Amino acid sequence: MARKPAPGGPTLDPSAPILVLHGKEAFLRADYTRQLKAKLLKSHGDLETVHFDGLTDAPADVLDECRSFGLMQQHKLVVADNADQLIKGDARPLMERYAESPVESATLVLRCDTWNRGNLDKLITKAGGEIVKCEDLPAAQALAWATSRATEAHGVKLARDAAQLLIERVGGDLGRIDSELAKLAVEADKGTITAEQVGELVGLTREEQVWSIQELILTAGPEELLSQLRVILDNSKQDQTVVTFYAAMDLCRKLHAAARGFEQRANPADIAKRLKLWGPSRDAIMNVARRIDPNEAAALLTRAVDADRRSKSGLGKADRTLEMLSLEIAGRSRR
Repeated sequence: MARKPAPGGPTLDPSAPILVLHGKEAFLRADYTRQLKAKLLKSHGDLETVHFDGLTDAPADVLDECRSFGLMQQHKLVVADNADQLIKGDARPLMERYAESPVESATLVLRCDTWNRGNLDKLITKAGGEIVKCEDLPAAQALAWATSRATEAHGVKLARDAAQLLIERVGGDLGRIDSELAKLAVEADKGTITAEQVGELVGLTREEQVWSIQELILTAGPEELLSQLRVILDNSKQDQTVVTFYAAMDLCRKLHAAARGFEQRANPADIAKRLKLWGPSRDAIMNVARRIDPNEAAALLTRAVDADRRSKSGLGKADRTLEMLSLEIAGRSRR
């Protein structure tokens, strides 16, 4: 069954002779190709699919395949990955000439991470083709996509609060969203994925775990805070002290800026938007900023910057300095 495009996605007209799918979201490129293939099968009854790679295949070979008849004269779907390599330099005019007069018996799909716009785009559009950017979806669209995907591809319902938590943890990476949904669907109670299941089964990435220290500093007790800090610092092959120091300084910066905003009676929504606050840490930071004195927040920021400087200068053990700094920020933010 053909799946629906992502909200605001392309039409994927099966009569289009050329489709360009470009962007870092490889899952979306593959999913759009599958949707187009399903539409072509419905339109033509049979389909021959041929794959090329721009890193190893010549542009002329790709276009010759488009122009040649299939074994049973059925419609062809010609897919070329790393297509930006097919149209670079002297090869671009070759593709432009094909776009001026594409064959009706083939659909050419050009897939790549990067696409340099130019006259070829105009020729593809003029011929009835489509150029689609495939990138991570904004949070609102990713939420709608995940909800629809859970039902259509995995046969379960995704509760709204569960969808929100999933997007907070995963972001707009559709490939990871889909893999997490597949895992969650197995554990879905009575056919519904709950927020509790997302919290238990969808882990934070290493980078997200480091940044989670901001919320922990403001909400966790001393024992939990130090325990989670040790997890961040010890369970990685790479030294996490530098980025964790930065996360602590960033937290102090946000507290100071938000506290000044509240002092000046700024709109809370504007404060959060200006500081790019989101997820669980948003409420924690805003709650502390409402009650902390701006001068106290400024002192915390100075303390964090000084601790980071001392650590980089080799004065004292970095992990011990981080522990002391985290406890001091936590203590002062609770006054």
